[in-house]
Amino acid sequence: MKILIISPGKAHDDTVKDGINEYEKRLSAWPIEWVHPKAGDKNTEGAAILKLTKDGDFAVLLDEHGRDMDTPAFAALIDKQLQTGTKRLVFIIGGAFGVSESVKERANTTIRLSSLVFPHMLVRLILAEQLYRAHSILSGGKYHHA
Repeated sequence: MKILIISPGKAHDDTVKDGINEYEKRLSAWPIEWVHPKAGDKNTEGAAILKLTKDGDFAVLLDEHGRDMDTPAFAALIDKQLQTGTKRLVFIIGGAFGVSESVKERANTTIRLSSLVFPHMLVRLILAEQLYRAHSILSGGKYHHA
């Protein structure tokens, strides 16, 4: 399964680049592609996001209004997509002003990483770490101790 992460705005800045790269190296079993459409208003970003998704994708919107999910449930969500043969799992990180209604409608599920609100760059790092943690859980690794 391939993973596409769509995060409007500039590429990773130095505050998170090394951390993201480290988790991507550890996560070589699940190739990750990052796409950064140009930042703009919700509708412009939304149109760019929708152009990047395909019909068979399972899209997970990360948004502060999404449902809470703990790490084992996040791993289970990914496992279900692995088991059902999803070819590409797409994570969409909401822009600074949220996402358009069309993106919300396209998403198969909407989750939030925390009740706290984080800057875009930090969400990218947290998502990369949680993907690695989910992989560790699903493969019986020792990274996740719960």
